[in-house]
Amino acid sequence: MNETARVQPIEWLGDRVRILDQTLLPGRIEYIDTGDYRVVADAIRRLCVRGAPAIGVAGAYGAALGALALKNGDSDTFLKEFNSILGFLASTRPTAVNLSWALSRVEAAARRPRTIPEIKEAVVAEAQAIQRHEEEATDRLSRYGADLIGDGFTVLTHCNAGSLATCGCGTALGVIKAAKAQGKKLHVFATETRPLLQGARLTAWELVQERIPVTLITDSMAGHFLSKGTIDAVVVGADRVAANGDVANKIGTYSIAVLAGENGVPFYVAAPLSTIDLAINSGKDIPIEERNHAEVTHIAGVRLAAEGVEVANPAFDVTPAKHVSAIITERGVVRPPYSPRLERLFGPELETKA
Repeated sequence: MNETARVQPIEWLGDRVRILDQTLLPGRIEYIDTGDYRVVADAIRRLCVRGAPAIGVAGAYGAALGALALKNGDSDTFLKEFNSILGFLASTRPTAVNLSWALSRVEAAARRPRTIPEIKEAVVAEAQAIQRHEEEATDRLSRYGADLIGDGFTVLTHCNAGSLATCGCGTALGVIKAAKAQGKKLHVFATETRPLLQGARLTAWELVQERIPVTLITDSMAGHFLSKGTIDAVVVGADRVAANGDVANKIGTYSIAVLAGENGVPFYVAAPLSTIDLAINSGKDIPIEERNHAEVTHIAGVRLAAEGVEVANPAFDVTPAKHVSAIITERGVVRPPYSPRLERLFGPELETKA
C-alpha cells in the first residue's frame, strides 16, 4: 500500500486532538484543533469525522480530553463526572457500534488506577491504544480481503471506507489497496452515495491519490452495471454487524447487495471486530440514525426540493446476512453460516480462517 498517500483523519497532539474536517473535502483541507471534548462531539455529529472505526477513535480522544479537563477531587466524584462525559459523547451517533466499544474501553481503563492523575494517564493511554488497534486491524483485514480480489477485477464500492473512515488503510478500500499492492490490476466503480456524496467527495478522491483507476457513478446506476457483467465483486464497509451476520451500512447498501445477488456477483463486507456487535442478535435490533432533512433537500447549501415537501433521511440500512457472501475481519474471512462463526472470532486464540 502507498503509505505516503494515507490520510490521517485524527491525531493526538498531547493535550489536544486534531481532526480533519471531511465536510470540506476534496475542495479544502482544513483541521479542527481542540482541547474540548464538546468540540469533538460536535465534529462527530456534523460528520467532520466519520466512518465507524474513526468515530470510535475520535470518541476515545474526546473522552481523554474530558478527563484531562476535570478538576482534581476524590476519585468517586471524578469518575461520576467522567461517566457523564462518556454519555454525552455516546449520544452523538447511535448506529456505529465502534463508538460505544471505544468508550467502554476507556471507561474500564479509568476504573483500574486509584489516583486521579493515574486515571487521566490511563485514559489517554487507552485512547492511543484504540487508535493503534484500529490501524493494525484494518491493515490485517485488508490483506485477508485482497485474496478475494482477482487480477483484472472491477470492484464496486458504496460510500467511503478508506483511510478517512478508519485511521488505518481502510476496510473496503483497504482491501482494494492491498490487492493493488499484490500487483493486481484493478478498476473501481464508486457510487456517489447520496445524500452527502461521500463516494464522490471522499472515495473517488482517495482512489485518485492511490492512483487506482476509478469510475464514479450515481447510486441508481449500480444495478445497470451489475446486470451488464461489468462488476466482478462488491466490497463495502460496515457500521455494525449483528451476531447473525446482518450488516448495517450506509443507506443504499441493501439495494446493492440484492442486485449483486441477483446477478451472481459476490458481496463482501470488510469490518474489524470492533464493528461486530454480538450483543445484538439481528439487524432488526440495530438503531438506525435519522439525520437532518436538509441533507436531502439541499446540496452544498442550495435547496433543490420544493418547500413543504416531506422528507425521510435514514443514514443507514440493514443488509440481511443471506445477501452477504463473506465478512472480512482481521482474524480472517468468515463465510455463512455466520452464527456461531462470528462469535468464535472473539476467542483467545488468533484464528486465521473461520
